[in-house]
Amino acid sequence: MLQIDFFPTDSIPTAKEETSMLKNMSFDQLLDTLVHDVVHFAISLAVAILVFYLGKFIIKKLYTLTDNILTRRHAEPSLSSFLLSLVRILLYFLLIVTVIGILGIETSSFLALFASAGVAIGMALSGTLQNFAGGVLILLLKPYKIGDYIEAQGYAGTVTKIEIFNTLICTADNKSIIIPNGGLSTGTINNYSTQAYRRVEWSIGISYGDSVEAARREILKMFASDSRIVQGSTPDAPDSDRSPIVRLGQLADSSVQLTVRAWVKSGDFWNVYFDYNERIYAELPTLAGISFPFPQLDVHVTASQQQA
Repeated sequence: MLQIDFFPTDSIPTAKEETSMLKNMSFDQLLDTLVHDVVHFAISLAVAILVFYLGKFIIKKLYTLTDNILTRRHAEPSLSSFLLSLVRILLYFLLIVTVIGILGIETSSFLALFASAGVAIGMALSGTLQNFAGGVLILLLKPYKIGDYIEAQGYAGTVTKIEIFNTLICTADNKSIIIPNGGLSTGTINNYSTQAYRRVEWSIGISYGDSVEAARREILKMFASDSRIVQGSTPDAPDSDRSPIVRLGQLADSSVQLTVRAWVKSGDFWNVYFDYNERIYAELPTLAGISFPFPQLDVHVTASQQQA
């Protein structure tokens, strides 16, 4: 059987020598040689198939074993998913090289070809390699982890998986978004889950002539009766007063704009925001006699215009 190697040796016959050998053979010798080669290839193919399926079984067991070890050691889910995907790729590569060697193809030649092709593919897939490097940086620097709610690359959602090349997030409306790690490692990321507390802010417009003090008093009463609203300092900022405030923010064209701010735990942010949108709209007119204006335009007609 003809073999190709980058490093020719004297033991391997050349194509010309093999042709000469075949010419000198009788029909029976040629038939015996062909049968021998076919049987040898069939045996090699059968062994290769057996090794392939056995290797798949072993890889599955090693994958499960690695997953169990990482789980017992309480490894971060982001690190676990990255390492598991990397282990699977490396093991399958070794399995393919082994199967190719069993089939009679020189693995040294295959590896040399693979290395040469790897350089060309690496240049063509520079973005993919950048995503791989980005995944490594994300695991090392930990700008976010699985379970964090982040906003990046124009998308916002909860991180569900960090893979070798991509990060998967699930948006609030249950869409799965796949974002390349390269852009995440070099771009801006807004991680909403790193801080235990967040500040909620409302901009409320009341009519000119309404009492700002009355509106402030009633809003602060609402906040004081709600255990979700921070009164005083928080454990992460013991020297800061994070009590709710109501201030006159702006004298707008059609309304007096009140700026209302309150601190809550990060998990209560949206519930508090929407709850007090409703409460302020429903209760403030009754409790403080406040009205909410809408944009309006006053037109003044002079006497000269009436005569004309």
